[in-house]
Amino acid sequence: MPDHTFRVNGEQVTVNASGDVRLLWVLRDLLGITGPKYGCGIAVCQACTSHVNGEAVNLCAIPVQDLRPDDEVTTIEGLATGQELHPMQQAWLDHDVAQCGYCQPGQIMAAVALVRRLAAEGREITDADLDGIRNICRCGTYFRIREAIKAGARNM
Repeated sequence: MPDHTFRVNGEQVTVNASGDVRLLWVLRDLLGITGPKYGCGIAVCQACTSHVNGEAVNLCAIPVQDLRPDDEVTTIEGLATGQELHPMQQAWLDHDVAQCGYCQPGQIMAAVALVRRLAAEGREITDADLDGIRNICRCGTYFRIREAIKAGARNM
């Protein structure tokens, strides 16, 4: 099997895996990074949402062979800096979002990518922007998710 080199949460890694293995499984099974969750495996539920080069992506849909050595994968584990939670993570706690918690890493990563994109565009988050987040929460905490995203956006 070939080696694949890329960056994860700020560190260069090399894994030995078949090129068609999805990045979700490389992270979880080979690197022990368990924040991104397996939900559906077909990029619908988005429980595996993380960032590749700052963009929100579904890791279950990306073959490891698609990554290059300078590609940066950021999971929920790499979102905080030092001992401080990321403002979006803190907003999740402040708004008591999680029930079962399974979808929360993907929800947070999708929210951070959205808020960063909107900031780069020079605009504030709107309800229409929030409607564009398609991550599924089986517990139905969407109202709290939306409120946490707005609060996190104010602090980012």
